[in-house]
Amino acid sequence: HIQVKPFPVFLVHIFQESYGLCFVPLLQKIVSSGDSDKNEGLDFEEFSKYLKEHEKKLKLTFKSLDKNQDGRIDAKEIQQSLKDIGVNLTDRDAEKILNSIDADGTMSVDWNEWREHFLFNPANNLQEIIRYWKHSTVLDIGDSLTIPDEFTEEEKTTGVWWRQLVSGGAAGVVSRTGTAPLDRMKVFMQVHSSKSNKISLVGGFKQMIKEGGVASLWRGNGVNVIKIAPETAIKFMAYEQYKKLLTKDGGKIQSHERFMAGSLAGATAQTAIYPMEVMKTRLTLRKTGQYSGMFDCAKKILKKEGVKAFYKGYVPNILGIIPYAGIDLAVYETLKNAWLSKYAKDTANPGVLVLLGCGTISSTCGQLASYPLALVRTRMQAQASMAGSEQVSMSKLVKKIMQKEGFFGLYRGILPNFMKVIPAVSISYVVYEYMRSGLGISK
Repeated sequence: HIQVKPFPVFLVHIFQESYGLCFVPLLQKIVSSGDSDKNEGLDFEEFSKYLKEHEKKLKLTFKSLDKNQDGRIDAKEIQQSLKDIGVNLTDRDAEKILNSIDADGTMSVDWNEWREHFLFNPANNLQEIIRYWKHSTVLDIGDSLTIPDEFTEEEKTTGVWWRQLVSGGAAGVVSRTGTAPLDRMKVFMQVHSSKSNKISLVGGFKQMIKEGGVASLWRGNGVNVIKIAPETAIKFMAYEQYKKLLTKDGGKIQSHERFMAGSLAGATAQTAIYPMEVMKTRLTLRKTGQYSGMFDCAKKILKKEGVKAFYKGYVPNILGIIPYAGIDLAVYETLKNAWLSKYAKDTANPGVLVLLGCGTISSTCGQLASYPLALVRTRMQAQASMAGSEQVSMSKLVKKIMQKEGFFGLYRGILPNFMKVIPAVSISYVVYEYMRSGLGISK
């Protein structure tokens, strides 16, 4: 025999979760309806039968709530359904009910979420899932190609959204500065390393320090952290606009629409700040005395190469957004759902280690998929600054690398890139938590 928590029908669930009311007689009636041998308990066979019968009822309830028959329930439909039977709820209460069932943070509930919540999901407080499992603004590993976070209407009206963005931006600044030497080594190996000119980590660092001193390890870091603020702001605003354009019902956004909106927002932000990306590469690779600073670099590029130079490598950069963002999102959601289904007993809080582990694995997978495009982008950005370097298109450059160095030539510099992931994630998470606390965001 097993101890079974009786399934509360929809209205009972609403009032119990939202208002703390108890419907004991009704719940006892539900238990007795499943207890076929009348022994005041449910064995496995009775429980299985009870679940099957309830699944049919759940399907009917779901269909009746889904007013526009699009396969998803939103807060307005919950509000309207209750209004039809004389129960008036505020917008906030309707969203609270929706959040308790909505596992993927889309502000709408599909049949699978509805069924799993009422029958199988072990987490009791599912509105916590979205808050605990946000990751894109927390973890900064040097690339800003992830899908932006979802913010609820409450977070937008209370100002939590900008505090989280500021916290994420500050975390990115400290994280990128802390791992700048490894980032410079990555760019250095992407551009200069080859079969005939092998560069080791130790040899590369020695060469850099000999040429420009220890401070030269941070070349290019200034523009790399300055671009965080405009890129984050543009991406967030663009994401909100693209969501409105892509969704039919205002607040309802499905996974594929979120991916499309996020990718378009990333492309928009990258287009706006791309000249800074080019300058970052040039400043990272510069020799002592070549440029006095960011503005001097911009002035010399403009004078020698024209405006077009600020968009060299733009195509592979934009193409890289799709595999990076898509795989990062898919892997993170898969790991999140696997943890929730297996380990979420009393809380949706996965703990710091699980959260950082999932974020690190998903970001690393995204990087692996998009790295060849990132390498091609960097080489195209650096072409004009390299003596005797031929100016070639993306396709010709890929062919040239494949012919001379083989497939693994597209992964030059991957070692220092992976080496900076764990320290970058750790630093950004710690700084993010301190900033959240300082700005008054409760955990």
